[in-house]
Amino acid sequence: MTYLDVDENGLVNLEELKKAIRPTTILISIMFANNEIGTVEPVKEIGKIAKEHGILFHTDAVQAFGHLPINADEYGIDMLSASGHKINGPKGIGFLYIRTGLKTRSFVHGGAQERKRRAGTENVPGIVGFGKAVEIAMATMDERMKKETQLRDRLMEKVMATVPYTRINGDRAKRLPNNINFAFQFIEGESLLIMLDMEGICGSSGSACTSGSLDPSHVLLSIGLPHEIAHGSLRLTLNEENTAEEMDYVAEKIEKIVERLRSMSPLYEDFMKKQNLARK
Repeated sequence: MTYLDVDENGLVNLEELKKAIRPTTILISIMFANNEIGTVEPVKEIGKIAKEHGILFHTDAVQAFGHLPINADEYGIDMLSASGHKINGPKGIGFLYIRTGLKTRSFVHGGAQERKRRAGTENVPGIVGFGKAVEIAMATMDERMKKETQLRDRLMEKVMATVPYTRINGDRAKRLPNNINFAFQFIEGESLLIMLDMEGICGSSGSACTSGSLDPSHVLLSIGLPHEIAHGSLRLTLNEENTAEEMDYVAEKIEKIVERLRSMSPLYEDFMKKQNLARK
């Protein structure tokens, strides 16, 4: 198994991917979009490379399915996994798309459920709920993408304009319409989350999968952020029900909270002293 590095925006390098392919390579598996920093990978180009080398291509599209248009044929996708809870469907239900004609081994042996690929009683209410969520998501996707992108950019621009020593994690253009990820220097993300929560703002410092961990996000470390900056990260996720007024409110609260936290940081104090000396 070969793991590929990513650049400072979280993008896979296509040339490195080509170099990593060996005669024994049977599968390329790449996230469609990252759940923490929102970066959308060059899936269409990766699918083309896989097809040229006769290799199967799987994409984890959990974060992108229902939020971005995906055409399995156009993108050369052989297998695609998705989950219901990312599009307001039930939790605990997902699907694996498998291209017609592709033979896979049984995941769970026993009965003939799911074409003998995964035996066991099927979660019928979950499947029906997921199906309805997909129907709604597909019908509203274009409108949602447009609105969420406008809200996302509005919040990013306001925060970047008012909070110094801040960076946006992930690619500015090639990213999910509803994802924002900031890194604020000289503060701890945990304190930021608590103070935002007191203002009625829900966020996270990493993925939900690692919410119990105090370690910095492995995603942020992978894009080259040092530990001290990765610890000051904030991930926000939007939806079509959010408003421009809410974005302004969040930006205002972030500015005040970061300023307050930095006023208590000896690291920030030392940094500002050095900055002032440098100007003199």
